[in-house]
Amino acid sequence: MSMKRQGPLQTLQRAADELKKQVDSLLQEIQQPDATFPAKKVEYFHRTTELQKSTEKTLKDLQNLQKADEPAPIGNYDQRKEDEEKRLLKMLKQLQAVTEYLNVDKISQNDGNNGAPSSSQAEEEEDEESEDSEDEDDKEDNKGSAEKSQSSELYMTVCDFKAEQAEDLDFKKGEILTILNKQPDGWWVAENSAGKKGLVPKTYLQIYAKPVKVEEEEEEDNSDDEEIESEEESAVEAENKEKAAEFNEKSVKERGETSKWTAVRKAVTEVSATDVLTSMGAIPAGFRPSTLAQLLEGGLQFKPSYYLQPEFSNSQLAFKDLLWDAEKGSLRARPTRVSLNFTLWSCKMIPLPGTSIQVLSRHVRLCVFDGTKVLSNIHTVRATYLSKNPKTWTFSPRVTGILPSILDGECFVRSNSQSQDIGILFELGVSYIRNATGEQGELSCGWSFLKLFDTNSTLIPSKTYELNVNGGTPYEKGVDVDPSVARRASNSVLHQMITSRKLPKLLIKLKTPSAQTRTQLNLLPDNLVGATCWIHLLVLYRQVLADALLRDRFSIQSADLICSPLLATFPLTVEQTDLMDALRSVWSEKELSLKRSEKRDHELLKSEFAALYLNSIYPLLHSRSLPTAKWADDDVEATRWKVIAEFLRLNKEKRSSLFYLLSPDSTQEAFDISEITYDFLSMGREASAIA
Repeated sequence: MSMKRQGPLQTLQRAADELKKQVDSLLQEIQQPDATFPAKKVEYFHRTTELQKSTEKTLKDLQNLQKADEPAPIGNYDQRKEDEEKRLLKMLKQLQAVTEYLNVDKISQNDGNNGAPSSSQAEEEEDEESEDSEDEDDKEDNKGSAEKSQSSELYMTVCDFKAEQAEDLDFKKGEILTILNKQPDGWWVAENSAGKKGLVPKTYLQIYAKPVKVEEEEEEDNSDDEEIESEEESAVEAENKEKAAEFNEKSVKERGETSKWTAVRKAVTEVSATDVLTSMGAIPAGFRPSTLAQLLEGGLQFKPSYYLQPEFSNSQLAFKDLLWDAEKGSLRARPTRVSLNFTLWSCKMIPLPGTSIQVLSRHVRLCVFDGTKVLSNIHTVRATYLSKNPKTWTFSPRVTGILPSILDGECFVRSNSQSQDIGILFELGVSYIRNATGEQGELSCGWSFLKLFDTNSTLIPSKTYELNVNGGTPYEKGVDVDPSVARRASNSVLHQMITSRKLPKLLIKLKTPSAQTRTQLNLLPDNLVGATCWIHLLVLYRQVLADALLRDRFSIQSADLICSPLLATFPLTVEQTDLMDALRSVWSEKELSLKRSEKRDHELLKSEFAALYLNSIYPLLHSRSLPTAKWADDDVEATRWKVIAEFLRLNKEKRSSLFYLLSPDSTQEAFDISEITYDFLSMGREASAIA
């Protein structure tokens, strides 16, 4: 069989892959210097120069490619070409920063045998630079201050650019341009040293004049650099007249190697950690920092404990979602527009991260979403996988005993939003740690969105849905998780079918809740997402809350603190899934011991629930033996399970938690009055604007 002919684009992609490996190797050697680093500076400098030339040549060849040059049709040709161009430009930016660092001492003067310029040539270059700077100063003096505002910035070009239209500005690699206007389309208005103005692409530029405040933040711990900052600040305040001299080689030399490497490190790390991992090939191009994880870290607004609290009405004088049913003498049920159950089945063909990072957790975060904002809390379900098939994630594994709720794919969703675009947002994520640096983070492996209403405002049917997993963030459209797979698409129907099987998918099953479950869901807040196995516990908490706020207060105007350890600490329990699992376990055993008539007595159930909570979970919340919960830390999770299991065992044997509390081996945190007092004025939520 004859070998398939490679097209020009594929050839350049292979060349870019090889260049990336060499660039990554060079950066790793430079960023981890040893005792031989000074002696290897010349070698590093020449390697960087050669890589720059090779990258520029590859980029130029790529830009000259035409679709007609390919021997056979290629699907997504333009997208593939654009992705390669971005990758090469990113490498050029990194190499340029390294060149500045390695060339600060004019290494080329000490290595005349390797094709570097001689000392006389260097002197001529210095004279030419000084003349250019003088000419530039003269031209700047002749221009009006209105033409150059103080907000203009200096940028250096990373490669050559030839004007494609009349309004474009030509430039060569290494030129310094003054940016006059940053347009949102990516084409900026710039002016060169000769005073010529035009449009330039921002991807060909690297920032060269940095604000003083940023430099102060970077170098505030270095006394030598602080003196240099003051010199730079005065130079900037002098209407940028000395901006050329600020960046010549003499000025760079005076700043010292420490500050130079700081600047290089900032130039290299201006790209986010995700972009660095992408350029290293550690993650696919469609991965992003997790959007929902960042929202969770931002505060309590997207946690379930926040949504369990009563919501005030617009007048702030009553509760909006916590109402009393006088006929039944209990909490009033509130049906909502969306009240559903669904099951996470599996995720297929999820790309694997590279070997340079270690995956700590695979999970799916989900919430109610309308395309622009999150309308509920964010719920997380951890996925499991088999080593033989790591690209397939599954949920709800078969385990002995009670299934941990963090692994349970059975979920519920409630929402009263009237938005036509409301749906469930699923974000697939991984928590990772970099092997080389120990840096930890969380990445989004893609996202899916299940719109719950059709164009006629009718709820979609209950069935199994296979959702496409999109790359980027939920606010980006048309991004592939792994462009290398999407590029293989062609006009052939057979090839498209094969490619479709390789694209990542998320399978979920939407279900209509049973009558009993629907009755329980109607007692929960209007907007909430969570594990189905939690519903009965959340309902009991809400009923106890309604009794305290609506039935047992002396008057409706009373705002006194309420003495209730359950109300005060249950929100803390909801944030710790292992404690919720412990509560499920002991309550399940308690229900088995109750008679059928007792199970129908709501007052008895509430009192038993409150007593059981105080005797089992409450002592653990402030125990020093229980480590603080830490996401995706196996050691901490195992220790917490061990402590919880031992406590429950002793509690069952002694039939009381007093043995644990009075034991010399058990220590508690210092008592705080907030552990037993509930202040609904501070805990309650303001009326939301969800529509």
